[in-house]
Amino acid sequence: MKALKRIIRLVLPLLRNRYVIAILAFIIWIGFFDQNNLLERYELSQRIKELERQKIHYQQEIRSNKQRMQELQSDPENLEKFAREQYLMKKPDEDIFVVIEE
Repeated sequence: MKALKRIIRLVLPLLRNRYVIAILAFIIWIGFFDQNNLLERYELSQRIKELERQKIHYQQEIRSNKQRMQELQSDPENLEKFAREQYLMKKPDEDIFVVIEE
């Protein structure tokens, strides 16, 4: 209880000072109500980090797809295997059985 009274005695004269009130109002305005407030800045920085992670992921996907494309263009057997597996293509005298594993 004494600590609370001591804090009040220290803070009360500061709150009567108009410069302190103006500075506190400015800090509250910038922190919460301004167009570029602290909360929006935090959310935007989190969004930037997420987009950078996605960028790295897609760059890796591009590299792997380019490598796969090179393999398909360089070897006709790989191209035939890819066409059979991905697009279920077949030769005229073949039958295809699709097995779905769950």
